[in-house]
Amino acid sequence: MAADPSTTHFELFGLPRSFTVDSELLDGRYRELQRTVHPDRFVNASDQQRRISMQQATQINEGYQILKDPLRRGRYLLELDGYHFNDEHHTTSDVEFLMEQMELRESLGEVREADDAFAALGLIMDRIRGDIDERIALLQKQFADDSPERFERIADTLTKMQFFRKLQEEAMELEVTLEDEIS
Repeated sequence: MAADPSTTHFELFGLPRSFTVDSELLDGRYRELQRTVHPDRFVNASDQQRRISMQQATQINEGYQILKDPLRRGRYLLELDGYHFNDEHHTTSDVEFLMEQMELRESLGEVREADDAFAALGLIMDRIRGDIDERIALLQKQFADDSPERFERIADTLTKMQFFRKLQEEAMELEVTLEDEIS
């Protein structure tokens, strides 16, 4: 296993370069690669060998984190295709989508006043998860498309997915807060 920074994460894990990733295969290859370069195996090695082992372990961890996360994987695939995704410049002007985001944020804000805050929050979290799943399915189709316009469509879908991911994080934080208030 070489610590070659020019190797893509897909090559590193022996996976086809695709938005769709077999997560079980990815997990298995991750464990396999980690076993071969784990720093504990290099305790008695030279400083250079230990340093290379650490670099390889870092490269494996970074690749794994990117490939297992659909949002990060999508952004990475765009980068590999030479498309620069810039958070500051990629926004959405989809009014319907933005209204939906506002409604979901309002719903999150009203959870505490609900008769059963956890049930209300659960419904919102289910909806967000469904919206994320829809974006993942859409990304699978968009990445399979060969048209030159696909990059802008993919970037738009990734931008929208980021909105849902942020809402999901806020919902999870609210859940923890509610649990803490009960204890």
